[in-house]
Amino acid sequence: MSDPALTGIRVLDLSRVLAGPSCTQTLADLGAEVWKIENPAAGDDTRGWMPPELDGESTYFMCCNRSKKSVAIDLKSPEGQQTLRRLAAKADVLVENFRSGALAAFGLDPETLAKVNPRLIYCSVSGYGRSGPRADEGGYDFTIQAESGLMAITGQPDGAPMKLGVAISDLVTGMNAVQAILAAIIARERTGRGQHLDIALFDSAVALLANVASGYLQTGRQSPRYGNAHATVVPYQLFGTADGTLALACGNDGQFRALCKDVLGLPDLPDDPRYTRNRERVNNRDTLIPILEAAFQTRDTADWLTDLKAAKVPGGKVRTVSEVFTSPDVIERGMIAEVPDAQHGTLRLVQSPLRFSDTPVRAPVAPPRLGEHTDEVLRWLDEDRGAG
Repeated sequence: MSDPALTGIRVLDLSRVLAGPSCTQTLADLGAEVWKIENPAAGDDTRGWMPPELDGESTYFMCCNRSKKSVAIDLKSPEGQQTLRRLAAKADVLVENFRSGALAAFGLDPETLAKVNPRLIYCSVSGYGRSGPRADEGGYDFTIQAESGLMAITGQPDGAPMKLGVAISDLVTGMNAVQAILAAIIARERTGRGQHLDIALFDSAVALLANVASGYLQTGRQSPRYGNAHATVVPYQLFGTADGTLALACGNDGQFRALCKDVLGLPDLPDDPRYTRNRERVNNRDTLIPILEAAFQTRDTADWLTDLKAAKVPGGKVRTVSEVFTSPDVIERGMIAEVPDAQHGTLRLVQSPLRFSDTPVRAPVAPPRLGEHTDEVLRWLDEDRGAG
């Protein structure tokens, strides 16, 4: 088996909080050496985001900083700026999420560092992009979810707009940044040049509107909120059972017929012209859903799921987080990694979801303490310069 795919790639991570760090964590999972540059006084903002915490350390920080090396550098000092330029000269990728113009004041902008290292891929992560009317503003997931339209389509029809339970615009922006960086690495093999990548939370969140965006752009009609139901597929929502709740996802007419005939004992329902095809079911959901709700109330969730599985109709239990991490699905897929840690003995972290047959992801390493690797990285830098 080969080494991880990005073995030999060096990444300067000047980002904080979630979008940038989630990007660089994935690069670290793929084998890159990630130097996390942190302010010596406080480090990444999320080091102070608690509770929850583990013996005074933020569990939020742990979610997106595994397998990195922490290097404490004061970028406001001339010495720190010079050290960063020296590191940039040896790096393949730089990821940052500073306010527009902040790094230019330190001589660490894309144009300046391109002169130091023409092969450097410089990825800027920001709220609204490095161009446009709001380039100078900071961006936060909560307001981005509101302004992008995501919040307007999430929540109960007669309730308030609702955000997702995690910072989805941050996370998808991190994923987009990874895609852009990997593409830029491939392009550099052709051109020999790095480039500047401009990845915005707002752009990423707007792109997440997917079919809702397409529907509006083609018809001019805005999609209302459907709660846990689907705008264009029925039945595709939660149903109460005798002892809980299940999620049902009938994606086509064949699955609906199997649901009625083989699971619910309602074999005549698919022959009703109001419900035969998905289009009719969407238009007549107000009469169909009460029939299904009454049927699902008669038995326990586990019984329904057994029959749904046998009929090949997609369904699932609404699990708590604790149920997720004790499930055979998570355990047998190896999604929990127990890693050695100097302070806690071991830490339980979520494993990378990426799977490769030949270039596996790196075995995860515990997130670093602030400045833990400063001496190591700077000593390597001095030795490398001496060797050159």
